Amino acid sequence: MSFVSCLRQWADAVAFSEKGDKISALQAFLEIQDKTSKISFNIGCLHLNNDDFDVAEKAFDNSIGKDEHLAVAFFQRGITFYKKEKFEESLLDFQQAFKELRGNQLIDYKPLGLRYKLYACEVLHNIGLVYATLGKWEKAQENLLTALNLRSEAKFGHIDQAVESILKQKLFSLVGIPAGLLFKPNKHYVAELEKKDYLGKAKVLSSVVPADNFSGFAPLQPQVVDAPTAPKQPEVLRALEGEPHTVLYEFIPETEEELAVLPGNIVFVLQRGDDNWASVMFNGRVRIYVSSTITSNLHRQIPILKSFVPITHCAPLIQDKALAQENMVALFSYEASTPEDLEFREGDVITVLSKVNDEWLEGECKGKVGIFPSSFVADPNKDQ
Repeated sequence: MSFVSCLRQWADAVAFSEKGDKISALQAFLEIQDKTSKISFNIGCLHLNNDDFDVAEKAFDNSIGKDEHLAVAFFQRGITFYKKEKFEESLLDFQQAFKELRGNQLIDYKPLGLRYKLYACEVLHNIGLVYATLGKWEKAQENLLTALNLRSEAKFGHIDQAVESILKQKLFSLVGIPAGLLFKPNKHYVAELEKKDYLGKAKVLSSVVPADNFSGFAPLQPQVVDAPTAPKQPEVLRALEGEPHTVLYEFIPETEEELAVLPGNIVFVLQRGDDNWASVMFNGRVRIYVSSTITSNLHRQIPILKSFVPITHCAPLIQDKALAQENMVALFSYEASTPEDLEFREGDVITVLSKVNDEWLEGECKGKVGIFPSSFVADPNKDQ
């Protein structure tokens, strides 16, 4: 029997038991071919509740044979032996169950599928009962006093009553697992047993064209990835709007509308206000910034090189959009603030590729292409 079939049979048997149909539950468990320790334990519990002690004993033997450390199986078999008046065998099983607790006050079997806690004090309670039945009252009293010390909850009042009975040399009731408690299969595994329709129901398709006699499937057609639903609008390079300025001092914003910058950053002033604040663009975001802490890159004093005189205004170098490629020399360093900027150092040679507008050029330096302010470079071949 496959694991899935065994799991389904196990779940059905537990369902029968919960409905009160013990006969169908027992039959379903017995039909499982490869019985695990838990399945055999469940069979033993059903037989024990029906007072079929011989069959219950064999079922608990099988359970312990599959799992020799299952303390609750020793506990149940000890109860079976006691009811069969095999007191010596019952005592050995209860003592083995206590040993399998390994010094713990209890074992909670809920993670394994059985909603039951086996307490050490209740195992000792049954050991005391067996000793009392055998007439060994001192041994019975010793185990019950130990059980009193191990009990952790107030619900174990029957242990106090057992101690009183021992003092009067009277027997008391046996403690066992409540009827109806069985090991259940993992609920997550059971949930996976439900049938799932992954394919769905077939649908009959027909052409909307009455005269279409084609029956079959057309070949794959070329597809356009991420095709726009509407005509693409012309983009505006916001980074080129406004007048470039250099930040003089670090500014820490106090609101979301203010701009966080460091000295040396290049910002583009879009609009100045009368309150000493300006609307600027930095890294593609528009924020407000203190206008008195920035200086215009277009009016910076450009150092004079020995071999040539730099340009001192922003008049266009040539009138055409595309410039003839020529080499320029950087008058001072320029740090890129956006991905499209071209970064260079003072003295670097820059090949001008084209003119963007009156204030910006496109060029190449050290294998990188980008835009930069035209006032940052000069033609070394022009006379002073």
